[in-house]
Amino acid sequence: MTASDTHRAIDAVWRIESAKLIAGLTRIVRDVGLAEDLAQDALVAALERWPESGVPDNPGAWLMATAKHRAIDIFRRSERIERKHEELVPELRERQETAVSELDAALDDDIGDDVLRLIFMSCHPILSREARTALTLRLLGGLTTDEIARAFLVPEPTIAQRIVRAKRTLADAHVPFEVPRGAELSARLSSVLEVIYLVFNEGYSATAGDDIVRPALCEDALRLGRILAELDPEEPEVHGLVALMEIQASRLRARVGPSGEPILLLDQDRGRWDHLLIRRGLAALERAEKLKGANGAYALQAAIVACHARARTADETDWRRITSLYDALAEVAPSPIVELNRAVAVAMAYGPAEGLELVDALRSEPALRSYHLLPAARADLLEKLERFDEARVEFERAASLTRNLRERDFLLGRARANTNDI
Repeated sequence: MTASDTHRAIDAVWRIESAKLIAGLTRIVRDVGLAEDLAQDALVAALERWPESGVPDNPGAWLMATAKHRAIDIFRRSERIERKHEELVPELRERQETAVSELDAALDDDIGDDVLRLIFMSCHPILSREARTALTLRLLGGLTTDEIARAFLVPEPTIAQRIVRAKRTLADAHVPFEVPRGAELSARLSSVLEVIYLVFNEGYSATAGDDIVRPALCEDALRLGRILAELDPEEPEVHGLVALMEIQASRLRARVGPSGEPILLLDQDRGRWDHLLIRRGLAALERAEKLKGANGAYALQAAIVACHARARTADETDWRRITSLYDALAEVAPSPIVELNRAVAVAMAYGPAEGLELVDALRSEPALRSYHLLPAARADLLEKLERFDEARVEFERAASLTRNLRERDFLLGRARANTNDI
């Protein structure tokens, strides 16, 4: 492998392994800030050594072992040397390359998932809602502060400050590394669901990089959602979120073309949709509705994607029902992005002119100023209205705002399709 190939491999390994690595280290050192620092040290070591030695057969275990060695060095210089040294050194000697898998099997309760523990730790009520979500996306989603800032539509320094303060707060409060039970579980559940779905969304539509989708993030989010559904089976919004993710995940294979380019929903080959995931999603949605959760934010979004899943062709999509579901969602969980999605649904149900009027009303919304899908949606509607010069300008603006290279190329291609000489 060339050095650039190795660096790409390291980036891929980090995206896949970082959440498990940080979670496992947090269980050992009981300090989420220190755990992330140790994980970053291991990443730096990989960047230094792997270009020469090659990527190891079990890169996750290599990173964990390296981070633990670093932890031992730190504890040797601390007052806790005796206790921590006794815990870590024998483990390193015995487990070596199989450290990660064996530790997972040795967990001491019925949840058996360090990542889930880390989510609940990061979503402790001692933190603000914004800090909880930003921290968890950083630790478990493997997202950069820039990517998180784009997901929240706020400046990057704001996110960086939230993350630093959140880690300090958790450390000072000695928040336990565990999944809560009973009333405390219910109190933290909404923020946990929000984080899981934000992680899923980053996998479903990557905000940056060379790929449109990051399936590993979707799989992690789905796994955590399914665990939560077993942990709290009477909570309708858990099933609503699982339904939403299952149905959206069913379209992953159809969302990307042979050259990595994005394929819009209405242009997708529905034969490539995973119908097992669709059936699972529809069953989860039915379960949420039976628990009287039909009007929950996740259940409403699941009902929207279910309309697409049930339509055999794009032309059979019930856009009027989708519009009414967005009306309900705007009441339950109002946001500029919900309004933008509603405007697109109105355009599909009642014509592009009506949709464009709603989109134009959102152009002054501060939270959408750097959101590339606003000009992209506007450009699409202008194109349908044969206002090609205006559409081209909006597609170019959308391309300038996205950080995803595939999406940028796609938007620039649509801009070129709206030039005067075509």
